[in-house]
Amino acid sequence: MDGKILLVDDDEAIRKLLTRRLTRAGFDVHTAANGEEGIDMAFELRPNLILMDMQMPVMNGITAIQTLRERNYRGLIAMLTAMAATIDQEKAAQVGCDYFITKPIKADFEKTLDSILKGASDGQSSSR
Repeated sequence: MDGKILLVDDDEAIRKLLTRRLTRAGFDVHTAANGEEGIDMAFELRPNLILMDMQMPVMNGITAIQTLRERNYRGLIAMLTAMAATIDQEKAAQVGCDYFITKPIKADFEKTLDSILKGASDGQSSSR
């Protein structure tokens, strides 16, 4: 597995846990603590995938994704959240989110991300 991932989540414990897991799986992981930092880092790093939490201080995930898309960011973005209601998924899709992954993180998380990245490189369409 490979690919550059930007993890945007305000929970430091989640950032550390997922960084450890994803690094072990061969991903190059970078982190940001809120949507505002995530936007800056997305344009600086140009990751293969952004994992964006929904509920964050400073700037939430929905606003961050909307801002990225308004600024013509074309990279893959997956919402990573405990808020699994259909309305939340619809909101995320409306602002340009490509995938929706719910917390708690499952055992096959790394394989899910690898599939997303392989699908993108194969030219497959997103789940939007």
